[in-house]
Amino acid sequence: MKFNASISVLLLLFFLSCNENPKNKEISEETKPNIIYILADDLGYGELGVYGQEKIETPNIDALASNGMLFTQHYTSAPVCAPARGMLLTGLHSGNAFIRGNYAWSSRGDVWDYKAMIKDSTLEGQYPLPDSTITLASKLQAVGYKTGIIGKWGLGAPHTNSTPNKKGFDFFVGFNCQRQAHTYYPMHLYKNQERIYINKDTVAPGTKLDKNADPNNPESYAKYTLENYAPDVMFKELTGFVTRNKENPFFLYWATPIPHVALQAPQRWVDYYKDKFGAEKPYLGNRGYFPHQTPRAAYAAMVSYLDENVGKLVQQLKDEGIYDNTLIVFTSDNGPTFNGGADSEFFDSAKPFDGLAGRGKGNLYEGGIRVPMIASWPNHIAKGSTSDLISAQYDVMATLSEVTGFSMTEKTDGVSFLPTLLSKENQKEHAFLYWEFPESGGQVAIRMGKWKILRRNLKSKKAKATLELYDLEKDPLEKKNIAKDHPEIISEMAAIYKKEHTSASIAQFRIPLVEEGLLSIE
Repeated sequence: MKFNASISVLLLLFFLSCNENPKNKEISEETKPNIIYILADDLGYGELGVYGQEKIETPNIDALASNGMLFTQHYTSAPVCAPARGMLLTGLHSGNAFIRGNYAWSSRGDVWDYKAMIKDSTLEGQYPLPDSTITLASKLQAVGYKTGIIGKWGLGAPHTNSTPNKKGFDFFVGFNCQRQAHTYYPMHLYKNQERIYINKDTVAPGTKLDKNADPNNPESYAKYTLENYAPDVMFKELTGFVTRNKENPFFLYWATPIPHVALQAPQRWVDYYKDKFGAEKPYLGNRGYFPHQTPRAAYAAMVSYLDENVGKLVQQLKDEGIYDNTLIVFTSDNGPTFNGGADSEFFDSAKPFDGLAGRGKGNLYEGGIRVPMIASWPNHIAKGSTSDLISAQYDVMATLSEVTGFSMTEKTDGVSFLPTLLSKENQKEHAFLYWEFPESGGQVAIRMGKWKILRRNLKSKKAKATLELYDLEKDPLEKKNIAKDHPEIISEMAAIYKKEHTSASIAQFRIPLVEEGLLSIE
């Protein structure tokens, strides 16, 4: 696919200055690399400097690209949190995966009552993975890796058999429940199977300003900042995990909740961007998120805070003497959000794609599923390299199987991209990438080479199901629907739908027009 011209020039100038060939050392049993997989939350394709961001500063993440490889055509497995995480850890696309959407599992009670969840842990968490599920972490444990997850889980509630420690992770600190993560000042996190209390009180997500409060007075927002900022707590645990395991190979899955709203960031970073951006219109809160006096400054502050910690982690690896034997991957779980005060239009968050409401998070347009991915591995990945390989996060399990030597006995929809990382010629390519998403009206998409088909409103009782076909080489912004001009492509993709889809085990994830076999174009 042709890349956006302005970004192409930027990347060309950047990479020409620092490209060099790797030594391509052989991977042996004695030198199995440490693996750090950093999954940002709702970070758009265009929100890093190296991908063309002009307002938010991300020098440390950009440095990963200058020392490694930048992917221009990498995709998430799903456009929202839980299914993206589930498919990453199981290597399955959404036609075969168990978790295909953000299911609140509301049969347990009022799971959206934040204070009730604090009192009753059985209301926390998302629907669990089946007991039989084998995860990427389990496979790595089997070949001698110590495994840790820091951040957001979202794949099984407390008291189920689908908590991190029961799904292959030796160590976990963070949010078990995605809904709890709607504040960065919670009363508790989880450390392995137990709660750890980090604040004496909390403010429920969605709490508005006090009545008659002046939205232009900083003191009106004081109640939203408590004693301990959860990302600080989690990062301290992360660095501890690295220190404890520096003598043996480890897998660290850093599932940071940043920059998912609510807008809460260290004040020093907020002040930095207040000076940079100038006066703003306050965000007064909606859809369950907190208000903020300077929402743009706060959002940028969150991204730069994450970037700062990436820099600290890299420095720690160097100080511990293990940086050269560590594979680092940085990416995002889906495209940028459109609510909670995040201003995707101001930041051009999905640049060059459209990341606004209906086109970003929660949707199968490019703005919702095309994500940044950077991989760094000294002496193996060429410095300053770039790849236009069409790949997806459900490829990670197959890739790490080749890196570490664990056997792939379970079904996978992934293809290893290790040859690309090592600049080798024998890269196998996907015949297609597949998505189905039961939310936002019900959607299905396939990318096959330059072609992308998209069907929307497959669960809607009000809107007619769409049939959309785009040539991403000529039309990367998906503006010109050419479905009527290419019946042969439509027919070929309809056959793929029929072959790749399995009926979802959970009723909420079923899409009627898929289940009824009505995906051919009429």
